[in-house]
Parts: sequence; structure tokens; C-alpha cells
Amino acid sequence: MSKFWSDMAKRCTPYIPGEQINRANVIKFNTNENPYGPSPKVIQAIQKESEQTLNLYPSPTTDKLREVIAALNSLSKENVFVGNGSDEVLAFSFMAFFDSNKAIRYPAISYSFYPVYAKLFGIPAEEIALQDDFTIPIEDFYQSDGGVIFPNPNAPTSIYMEIDTVKKILDNNPEQVVIVDEAYIDFAAESAVSLINSYENLLVIQTMSKSRSLAGLRVGFALGHPNLIEGLTRIKDSVNSYTVDRLAIAGAEAAMADVSYFNETTEKIIRTREWTIVEMEKRGFTVLPSQTNFIFATHPNKDAGELYTALKEKDILIRYFKVPMIDNHVRVTIGTDEQMAQFFKMLDTIL
Repeated sequence: MSKFWSDMAKRCTPYIPGEQINRANVIKFNTNENPYGPSPKVIQAIQKESEQTLNLYPSPTTDKLREVIAALNSLSKENVFVGNGSDEVLAFSFMAFFDSNKAIRYPAISYSFYPVYAKLFGIPAEEIALQDDFTIPIEDFYQSDGGVIFPNPNAPTSIYMEIDTVKKILDNNPEQVVIVDEAYIDFAAESAVSLINSYENLLVIQTMSKSRSLAGLRVGFALGHPNLIEGLTRIKDSVNSYTVDRLAIAGAEAAMADVSYFNETTEKIIRTREWTIVEMEKRGFTVLPSQTNFIFATHPNKDAGELYTALKEKDILIRYFKVPMIDNHVRVTIGTDEQMAQFFKMLDTIL
């Protein structure tokens, strides 16, 4: 710790991402990336953009991309905010809607960036323990003083909350913003976006990293009432007017427009996920209900930490969280059928 650090730098505890090992033979099941590449139209759009306009600043308002996103969600451009990955959108949301004198609420086991942002921005927080079945106790999120945020489906547990349940949380927090973090929603039943026109306090945040294979481009977006979008824009333009670069905008527009490719790859992942769950259960694992592009599992006779280490030695990376309640679970991203076959081959030798 340096004497030159600000109080903010001293108090923050940075987020720890999944480890990256840059070797060609490593199979990465630890960061929930999409095993399929982006749409070929994305590559074409990026190549075209790179040949023409990199000497010019990108659009600070990303109007065309917002229009594409809005049309796919039956909303208007004024309902859409675009940022440099959903993590940036989350950070701006903490600054735009949560205050330092009112405690917000989020699940104790959920996306680990929430406590990072709360601490960084000096926002008090109440971490709500999950129930024994890993579901969220919704009544504990009613009447929050400062606001509510939760992933749906939850991460790392993979469990999805029904829309009627989301509505109950919204109905019981009419004066506070409720943020639904939908990073994995395209692998699930239904988005809360359908509620936006009915709830001015609802902000839905999504990403293009998972279902649209653009983790390397860093594009995320928020959907909500125009007043909420304006709040996010005020924060963005007080930090950096050009958070999304030209190549990312071009690629994101192409990815959103290619609906058939999106449907094809998403359906592949869902089919492989369901097959993977069956195969894991055959091997004695208990797998939580998943509506994501990963599974969360535990084995009665194999320590999760040992399993993580053993697979890593075989060049397969999974995610292990040494956290109470889930410290004997592992999170495994769904890969291609070929990758999953290799995973089970190595898993069987370990078991």
C-alpha cells in the first residue's frame, strides 16, 4: 500500500477474474465464454470499419447500435444505454442510482463485482443469504432503503428467477431502483425487459460477451425508463464520452442484427448443457438447475478444490470459489460437444 494512494484506492478490494492461461491446448471452462466464434458478419463489419474511420472518434451516443438493440426488445432508442462491457454499465449504475447513506441489497452469493463496487464507491450494502436450495429469499429484498441488485439467472449458482417473482421485488421497492443483471438471460426462459414499460424503477443490464460471442470486444447495455438511461449518460459523460470504440460498435451492430446465427449457437449451447447435466448426474454429481451457459455442481466423494486442481493439471480450467456454502461446488462452462467429451474423458480418469 503506497502513501500516495487515495482513500478510494486504499479501501477497494479488486475483483479477481478467472485465470487466463495462454496455451493453445488449454480448454477454458472457467470464464463462461461462448465456445463458438461470433457471427461471420461481425468479422466483416469490423474489417470494413478498420479500413475506413479509425482516425475519427466513435459516436459518443452510439445511436445506431441503440436503435438496433431497442428494435430487438420492442423499445425505443431512449430506453437503451450502451457501455464498455456490462461491468462498466454496472459501475455507472452504482454511481447513478445508489447513495452512500442508504444500504443496498444483493445476494450474498452472486456476482462478486457487486461488493467490489459497493466498497469502491462507499455504498453500504446488506448481503442477503441464499436459502438452503440456493434460491434467493425474495421477501428479504422488499422495502430496501437504497436499492436492489441481483443476477438473473444467478451466478455462480445458475438458478433462474421467474418473472412473476421479479415483479414482486419491483412492487415492494417502488421508490428505489431495482437492477436485474441478465448476463445469461439468453440461455433462460424470459427476460425482465418485458416489464420495463410497467416499472420506471427497473433497470435491466445485459452483455454481448456470452450469447453473442463478443467477450473480446467489451460491449454491454442497459434497458430501462428514459429517466434511468439519462442518469447513466450523465455519469458516462462525466467520466469518458467515448467508452465504446468504433470496432466494437460495428461488431456489436452486426452481432445483434444476425438473429439466425444467435439462435443457432444459443440453441446448441442449451442442448449441450442439458446433455452435460445428465452426464454429470450419471457420475454422481448433484447439479443445480441451470438456465445459463454453465453448470454448478458438487460431488459427494470428491473435494471441489481437488477436482479443480486435478483438471487444471490436465489443461482443463474450471472455476472454484473458496467461499462458505459453495466451497464444495465447481462451476463449469458449457463448451462444444467435442470439448465436453474431452472434459468427461479427463473427469473419468480423476474420479
